Amino acid sequence: MNLISRPVPHISLEQWRSLVAVVEAGGYAQAAEALHKSQSAVSYAVQKIESQLGLRAFEIQGRKAVLTPTGHMLYRRALALIGEAGDLEQAARKLSAGWEAEIGLAVEVLYPPGKLLDALARFGSEAPRTRIEVIESVLGGTGEALLGGLADIAVTPSIPPGFLGRPLMNVRLLAVASPDHPLHRLGRVLHENDLRAHRHLPVRATSASRDRRTTTVEVEQRWTFSSMGMSIAAACAGHGFAWYPEAHIRDELVSGRLKTLPLAGAEERIVPLYVVIADPDAAGPGVRRLEEILAEGVAG
Repeated sequence: MNLISRPVPHISLEQWRSLVAVVEAGGYAQAAEALHKSQSAVSYAVQKIESQLGLRAFEIQGRKAVLTPTGHMLYRRALALIGEAGDLEQAARKLSAGWEAEIGLAVEVLYPPGKLLDALARFGSEAPRTRIEVIESVLGGTGEALLGGLADIAVTPSIPPGFLGRPLMNVRLLAVASPDHPLHRLGRVLHENDLRAHRHLPVRATSASRDRRTTTVEVEQRWTFSSMGMSIAAACAGHGFAWYPEAHIRDELVSGRLKTLPLAGAEERIVPLYVVIADPDAAGPGVRRLEEILAEGVAG
């Protein structure tokens, strides 16, 4: 069915907004106060919906307006309709204004910092007036930034439900410790039981729903840090072991301050990263260009 053949709606967004306000505010008087309207105007808007559709959205129980089963369906659909209309207006404003004034970029801490800075520098040369807010996150924080509307684009190890993304790169993590660490002094291939007797130095997840079990390694001793830099410094000082992205510890490996643990292949972990645009339909030219730059920065 094309647009011309579809029935013309007789109920306005403002009337649907009144219905939603009555539900969320808990009554007609409260909804009128929230909408800065008279109670009679709100009541008339809801009555108009009911008369146009030939149904009852509310029934009065005591002094309270309660949704009927049909009203529950109308409320859910009205919420979606109002949300879509708001998103459409926001997308139109972004497109009419040209390049965005500000872009939120959530980046998993596993992403190589050199590549991030290169991408930001390149984008900055093309769009010097666009501000970038970089949100660094660990283990799930990027997904929450997308879901919470804080990020317009994200580099994340997992794509949250309801979003689309494309593969960006694979990150190689290495299990390392200081060359003087007791694990290296064993002089043989290590097993999981060997790790359990020593301190692990993980980085804490930044997601609100983070699990305190930040690693699959069960150990008796653990120091958990909020930054990877501090964790790496602790490992270099001989305080424990951890898995780090190779790009983050390249200098430490070359200088000999850190050394890969011989775990018979288990010392290496591969983590995929994806780039995700929060709302492709509303994405402005800046968000799309930044995604291109991030992808081009890891090509090959």
